[in-house]
Amino acid sequence: MKLLLLSPLLALAVLSAAPAAHAQATVKTKVKPAGQPSVKTKTTIADEPPVVAPPDAVVDAKANALTANMQQNLALTPQQTEKVRVINRRAVEQVETGRLRYKADPRKLAGVVESAGRSRLEALKDVLNPAQFGKYQRKREEKMGVPNVQGVQGNAAPGLGSGVPSE
Repeated sequence: MKLLLLSPLLALAVLSAAPAAHAQATVKTKVKPAGQPSVKTKTTIADEPPVVAPPDAVVDAKANALTANMQQNLALTPQQTEKVRVINRRAVEQVETGRLRYKADPRKLAGVVESAGRSRLEALKDVLNPAQFGKYQRKREEKMGVPNVQGVQGNAAPGLGSGVPSE
């Protein structure tokens, strides 16, 4: 009897763990009147890869490495360091879970990585002071290959001429 009662709860737990936008589920539960103790449940989940959590050791190692690097380069206070460690761990966990879940779907994985990066950046903005955040942004843009304003001011693109009208 206990096993039969747990299966609807298990199905509910699996359904609630999956994001509603992606999961397509059908749950049918049939309960017989008192005196007939059987419970029948049918659960179908489609279009959603299984939820697999990354190992805590991997997440912690990556988050701690990120935090140590930021602590060294941005001169974080002990309070900032702990807040940044929590932010980094959350972002790393989101990305690693996305990698496990969407390894066969690069577009969905890119969306997870983008979303985790955006929320991490917003959270860091609240923890770092303006000078630290500015330095962080500059380093981040360098690493990502975003050209700075000075780099954009160069020669005209080939084939577009010099900008001086000719006769």
